[in-house]
Amino acid sequence: MVLCDRGNVTGGATAKAMGGVRQQFSTEAEVRLAQASIRFFEELGAPFFEQVGYLFLATTEAGLAELEERAELQRSLGVPVVATKLPSGVRKDDVVGAVVCREDGVADPPAVARELVRRAAERGVEVREQTDAAELGADIVVIAAGPHSGELGRKLGVELPIRPLCRQLLATTPIPQLQPDLPMTVESETGFHFRKRGERLLLAMADPEPRWGFDEVVDESLFDDRLARLRHRFPSAADAAIDDAWAGLYDMTPDAHPILGRVADGVYAACGFSGHGFMQSPAVGRAVAEEVLGLTPTFDLSPYRVDRFDAGALFPEQLIL
Repeated sequence: MVLCDRGNVTGGATAKAMGGVRQQFSTEAEVRLAQASIRFFEELGAPFFEQVGYLFLATTEAGLAELEERAELQRSLGVPVVATKLPSGVRKDDVVGAVVCREDGVADPPAVARELVRRAAERGVEVREQTDAAELGADIVVIAAGPHSGELGRKLGVELPIRPLCRQLLATTPIPQLQPDLPMTVESETGFHFRKRGERLLLAMADPEPRWGFDEVVDESLFDDRLARLRHRFPSAADAAIDDAWAGLYDMTPDAHPILGRVADGVYAACGFSGHGFMQSPAVGRAVAEEVLGLTPTFDLSPYRVDRFDAGALFPEQLIL
């Protein structure tokens, strides 16, 4: 068994990820996929995963109604989402309601990936960097190349409806006395969100216009807007500035759900995660591996088959951060 990377392991999208791990999605299929992954992150524990929670706040009655509708679905599936007061430091006077899931949290994506690769190598997996999977001549190939999965698929004779979307993250200068248990905080209406990483906050929000393509370029014209949003929502950051910024790629599908399982003879897919791949990877890795081995996957992959696009049976995920 070979794990190969065209570049270096953790050198692509994983190295640039926000690192959020949540179960709060808008469709049953995505919630169940997240539920099947959260236990793995809990077992990893610190320093790989910090269970500080994921908090969604609403500033309008319409936004609160959407939060409550999603929370009802999530609770019906066993996700412990509850209404909550805002944590210390988060501005409250314009907020009409908020929900939190304390099981969710934030992780260190490169560190987690390196740990998993280390464990795989210990168990006999051969790790090859600077290697194109299409050149291996393997009997079975699993396409897990993120935004480059469409390109790899074509080399293997498979057409996958995946295209890259550029997104960027910003890191602030150090902010004194950040509370250690600050949850991932998300403004429901705008999608603006931030998390603690060390002494800094990481900020993210969708661009005003989607940037499709492989160019990983930081748009500095958005810095002032993002800082203004942060200073409004988290006044303790009033003196913070942007200290670092980077861009990475989402591997988007038409319905923002992944493509999983067999896609051709000897070819399987685990891609098209639309920004959610890191947090969903434990459940996906196990289920796809089971299918490759001819076992019945412990997680139902039927909603994620590539032929759903031909059949027109789309169930779009609305909560994309």
